[in-house]
Amino acid sequence: MTELVIFDCDGVLIDSEIISAQMLIDELAKLRVSIDLDYVARHFLGRSYPTVMKQIRYEFGLDLPEEFEAQYRARLLDAFERELQVMPGVADVMERLEVPWCVATSSSQPRAERSLEIAGLRQRVGDRLFTASEVSHGKPAPDLFLHAAKTMGAAPARTLVIEDSLNGIRAGLAAGMEVWRFTGGSHLAGRDLTPPEDAQPHREFAHFTEFFQNEPTREKDS
Repeated sequence: MTELVIFDCDGVLIDSEIISAQMLIDELAKLRVSIDLDYVARHFLGRSYPTVMKQIRYEFGLDLPEEFEAQYRARLLDAFERELQVMPGVADVMERLEVPWCVATSSSQPRAERSLEIAGLRQRVGDRLFTASEVSHGKPAPDLFLHAAKTMGAAPARTLVIEDSLNGIRAGLAAGMEVWRFTGGSHLAGRDLTPPEDAQPHREFAHFTEFFQNEPTREKDS
């Protein structure tokens, strides 16, 4: 029986990954670094910003300008203000869940809080928000999910993780949790979603109207 549901944020609760990816592509293009959406999907989904920047420095030998991070974050939030959408049906799932739930994200605390606020979910999430800054190792390490489950008082084996990224799936599996992959984000549209052997979810679903079709995510009695 599931004791806890952990939702990833970007690409699960909010349709933000396509905005973030395009912003990163555009900002790096100004520095004459050319990447595309496939590259972002393979290397960066589910990773924290410092990890992404480390990969870029290593892959392209790029010494990023001191102001790059601040400018990128500011422009990204501006884009969120204009374009960010909550995933259809997710608020209803949160309302109907009988078991406790929380959010665990690789985003920074300020970005996660602001993103949820823009999407109209901040008050609903409350203090049940966990970020990669709280642990030593981000996804695909299991640390963040284990930290969230421990804080929420749930056993890992009775915790369900909802993820979109392969790195998030790897993290949930490494934590000994059940993992469902949400494939309804814009960043996954039209892509080959065949998972590698080390990132096989227990279930996939493309819309939150399908969420309660399987136990153990019981919904409240009406």
